[in-house]
Amino acid sequence: MTVPSPSPAFWLGVLLRQFPELNRELAPSRTARPATDRTPRSGMPPSAPIRLFVSDTIRDITDGVVELEEAACDRLRLPRPPRGTVEQRLLRLLALTDRGITTDPLLADHVRAEARRMARRCALALGDAETPVRVRGRCPHCDSVSLRVFPHRETVLCINPGCRCATPSCACTTDDRHRHAWPRDQWQQLTEKITADLAELTAAQDDEEGSAR
Repeated sequence: MTVPSPSPAFWLGVLLRQFPELNRELAPSRTARPATDRTPRSGMPPSAPIRLFVSDTIRDITDGVVELEEAACDRLRLPRPPRGTVEQRLLRLLALTDRGITTDPLLADHVRAEARRMARRCALALGDAETPVRVRGRCPHCDSVSLRVFPHRETVLCINPGCRCATPSCACTTDDRHRHAWPRDQWQQLTEKITADLAELTAAQDDEEGSAR
């Protein structure tokens, strides 16, 4: 059984909803929440550093959306897209998902990965934190009840600092800061070793997608 990943359209839609908030964060109005209410997870203090962080994020996403639309049009053998705002380009990309992106697996994976990266960059600039969700069952390596799903990363981690696996190439064996991880494509294998089922592991991701819609 494979675990379906959110579609390119899902992450493009998330990015389309998030991006206008960056501009409001950069120049807050009377109705906007002040930047001091939300400190980025990078630990930056309020005021000027936050503005710089948000400004850099806006520039990164603007460039990324332009490059993504041009790459999609080139792959689909469409004319070079006209100029437009980030929101206009995202709407055009969403339209292209039904006109060819989803029928090209390589292009669909690229659009999904880039849109997801930019959406999470947005979330970081807006101060959104990732909440891990506890997984029922014990870690197959250290036997502790320390497995957590991190939905943004689509990864299960063992948060036990003393956990070590038996794979010499895994960084958890040599780096105390590293935690053994199971990416999404290994979740089925993990459920075969613990008392959780696949639906339990994917519930956190499903909740994230539902709240973002």
